[in-house]
Amino acid sequence: MHLYRNWFLASRPWSFAMTAISVSVGSALAAIAGPLDWSLLLLALVSAILLHAATNLINDYYDVAHGVDTVASATAQYRPHPIVEGKLPNRQVQRVAYALFVFASLIGLYLAWICGWTVLWIGIAGVLAGLTYTAPPLKYKYLALGELSVFLMWGPLMVEGAYFVQRRSLSLDALWVSLPFGVLVALVLLANNIRDIDLDRRHRIRTLAVVLGRRGGLVAYLLLMVLAYAGILALAGMLTPWVLLIFLTLPLAYRLLARMVRAVPADADAQTAKLDTAFGVLLVVALVLEGLIG
Repeated sequence: MHLYRNWFLASRPWSFAMTAISVSVGSALAAIAGPLDWSLLLLALVSAILLHAATNLINDYYDVAHGVDTVASATAQYRPHPIVEGKLPNRQVQRVAYALFVFASLIGLYLAWICGWTVLWIGIAGVLAGLTYTAPPLKYKYLALGELSVFLMWGPLMVEGAYFVQRRSLSLDALWVSLPFGVLVALVLLANNIRDIDLDRRHRIRTLAVVLGRRGGLVAYLLLMVLAYAGILALAGMLTPWVLLIFLTLPLAYRLLARMVRAVPADADAQTAKLDTAFGVLLVVALVLEGLIG
């Protein structure tokens, strides 16, 4: 039982909410345009979550292998980290991650066969982004490209992919709707990297926060948060006013920003993810209400 629990925790299941929201946003938009195929939605969701779990495992594996994540790291202080704690053999973690990439890819290939080969190219982009995030030779997280990748994966690619699975076409509306949520998901990584500036500098890792510095990173954090809400205002002219429900999260955003300015908490990424979840759930609710009521 403890072994299964360790694998479950190592996959970071609490982060899957963002993936579920991205897939749901694309699917809800597709449902406004026509009937929803729930079996295809479920397959797309399972594939995306398997890919997310594989990415979490392989990135933690390489962060531990590179000596970035240790028992003294902030990440290991506020959440369970079975790999750092030695509860899972490193090589097994690597093999399980690769196996999850394979399973996610098999589902993706089936969806591509059923729905169209655009799904294949979106899937390939997702797999490559997950595999090379901290793994050599690219290790692009260490080149200040992590936030851009996260924005693209959880924003345009995942939302458009879920939409395409249902409608067999891409959508400009889906692209625009994906942008505010993609920005907020990128904010989770930026919060993590602001917290870890000193650690990353010691390991010669160039994240966006390291490049900008702590003050510059916090300014970028504020600007991206403002940009996400400004994007919702822009969407209000394209969608129905239901999308304005998202502004119910503004008090949460304000408290989070005030806390970040006072002192970046150890769980800065988790706190930002809570805002993402509230923002994303209300976005899905707004799209469902638009489809049901107009």
